[in-house]
Amino acid sequence: MNNETTTLISLKEAMKRVDHKLQALETQFKELDFTKDNLMQKFEHHSKALASQAAQDEMWTAVRALQLTSMELNILYSYVIEVLICLHTRVLEKLPDLVRGLPTLASVLRRKVKNKRVRVVWESILEECGLQEGDITALCTFFIARGNKAEHYTAKVRQMYIRDVTFLITNMVKNQALQDSLLRAVQVIEKGKAVRTPEKQKSSLEELIPSVKN
Repeated sequence: MNNETTTLISLKEAMKRVDHKLQALETQFKELDFTKDNLMQKFEHHSKALASQAAQDEMWTAVRALQLTSMELNILYSYVIEVLICLHTRVLEKLPDLVRGLPTLASVLRRKVKNKRVRVVWESILEECGLQEGDITALCTFFIARGNKAEHYTAKVRQMYIRDVTFLITNMVKNQALQDSLLRAVQVIEKGKAVRTPEKQKSSLEELIPSVKN
């Protein structure tokens, strides 16, 4: 075997080794890309979860910090509970075959996560009422945090105590998201639907929804 043949064989073997190394590197890069994508997805999910939890904690703090008289608390509670009952009732009207499986609003909120039919109906009802998920989060938080010390006032009783509930809310509720949600609750009960401005549509947050008491 002459030198040229030997050199050619050595060159081919060297090229094979290089090719194998390149293939190995390509596999490693693909694995790194896959790992990177997984980490990015987990990071984004974690970030959203933290942001949602932070917003929910802020809402809870805002509700607990409200300085209200018993009369003021009862008035706000009355609007909140009437909206929640209204939403639950409308869901049952549209899903009569699921009445037994949806005994409370909390059950609706749980079932809509995995049940597309319930979710579609729920979203359509929110749209009809001019509400969004962020409003439900705020109203449910108010119900859970303050409802145990409140009682329901009928519309006639509310009118006897206060003429302008909008002034009460804007004056006493400093958290903007909570204030907006309570104002929309009043609109739903008194006018049948909340009116949402374009600016508030953009700023509305969709957060995790706390469970409602049975």
